[in-house]
Amino acid sequence: MTSPTDDDAITVHLNTLFALLAAQGQATYIGESISQLDHSLQAAHFAALDACPPSTIIAALLHDIGQFIPLASAHDIVVDGASVGRHAHDALGAAYLRAHGWPAAVHELVAAHVAAKRYLATDPSYRKALSTASEASLKAQGGPFTDEEKRKFEQDPLWREKVRLRRYDDRSKVVGMQVVGLEGYRRMAEDVLRGSK
Repeated sequence: MTSPTDDDAITVHLNTLFALLAAQGQATYIGESISQLDHSLQAAHFAALDACPPSTIIAALLHDIGQFIPLASAHDIVVDGASVGRHAHDALGAAYLRAHGWPAAVHELVAAHVAAKRYLATDPSYRKALSTASEASLKAQGGPFTDEEKRKFEQDPLWREKVRLRRYDDRSKVVGMQVVGLEGYRRMAEDVLRGSK
């Protein structure tokens, strides 16, 4: 059971987190034709359509949080003079979520969405379907996994869920798609976070 102090901390954290997400409504999603917020909402939408557990839906919503949480030490990945994302945004986002008490079912999926892309990129048909921006960031993130990296990734008990989240991430670039708004996820996010306390 949470104490009043826990309740206050959860409320403050969720307010901060949702304000950060809402602010991305005007920010472009790196190299794509939609906003970062739309991308995040679409990823959550696809997870919900697949009847994923709430933790996966929230992980989909928050998978790119490391791209825009305020950090003085963050550095962009620059390819041909243009940013293709924040260096190690997957690890930064996961560390932020872990520090705020999110369960492993959320922060581990966030931590692995770049690794899952590298895993999937071992399939030439997957790689061919990547957008220009996603292909550029893949190169900067280490390129496709080696056979050994792929085998190691498949030993993780969550590897299928991590790949699933990555596929939602990849699909979430649809201009003008109508989805549930950010506030439609607040209660679910609160329930997932409280369940970890």
